[in-house]
Amino acid sequence: MDDFKKRKLEEAGNGDASSKEELRLLLDPLAKPQLVDLLAKLGSQYPSIAEEIKSIASADPVHRKLFVRGLAWNTSSETLCAAFQEHGEIEEGAVIYDKATGKSRGYGFITYKHMESTHRALRAPSKLIDGRLAVCNLACEGLSGASNAPDLSLRKLYIGSLSPEVSSEMLLNFFGRHGEIEEGSVAYDKDTNESRGFGFVTYKTAEAAKKAIDDPEKTLGGRNVIVKYADSHKGKTGQPSAVPMTALPMAPGYVQMQHVKTHISNPHVGYNYPQPVASYPAPSYPSPPAAPAPYPPVSGKSTTPVGMNNYPCYYPKQ
Repeated sequence: MDDFKKRKLEEAGNGDASSKEELRLLLDPLAKPQLVDLLAKLGSQYPSIAEEIKSIASADPVHRKLFVRGLAWNTSSETLCAAFQEHGEIEEGAVIYDKATGKSRGYGFITYKHMESTHRALRAPSKLIDGRLAVCNLACEGLSGASNAPDLSLRKLYIGSLSPEVSSEMLLNFFGRHGEIEEGSVAYDKDTNESRGFGFVTYKTAEAAKKAIDDPEKTLGGRNVIVKYADSHKGKTGQPSAVPMTALPMAPGYVQMQHVKTHISNPHVGYNYPQPVASYPAPSYPSPPAAPAPYPPVSGKSTTPVGMNNYPCYYPKQ
């Protein structure tokens, strides 16, 4: 009887192993979307499977860690964690500070204990923290995160001529009437924390950004502000740019000029006298060609040289 039971158990075990291998063979050719749908269906029906899926998904912290950018210079790690704890238990959270100055670098990280908390936070990526609209994305996506969207240039606006009294909250409230804002803030000086007189607003849609540009009412804080696409403002420093000149090939021994600036009004601008003279290697010249062989004597003619010209002289025959 004992042998019979033992044999039955072995057969059952072999049956489980073979069915597991058969399932693997059946699942192997399936595409990822099909597998995801299948596991989601099983997880919703069987709580034990759902717990196993959560455990495996949350094992790697890369799926639970958020990068938070756009923080105010005075935002602390405690304030950052307090703003994100509504989505779930936080395992770790910190603002990143400059090692040399001890000041905030304007961004930080949040790591949740469970992956589903991270997903809840990503559904509402923008948060107003200390008067600044901070934005989060998965840390594994890099520092830029969602800002790499192809239509970003059509959604991000530069706001200029801002009054020093205009705060980030006022800026967001004013431009929020045109559509939902993804990210935005007044630019502040890192040392003094005072407004630099401009800011940026990124809408979730290009249509909302166009409405803000086309809106004739642009008075904020008692000033008429400048509203335009942020890309059109890049590289404009108000200084004339130098005219580049193509480098020409030069003989060996001379220094090749890489950058040449042209000044029209005063050709001596930017020069200090006396100028240091660069040393050049002594030029080498080829050896002169060898002297030609003397002409053979011709019958009836004399080749006696006359003067210094070595021209032949001719005499009549006697």
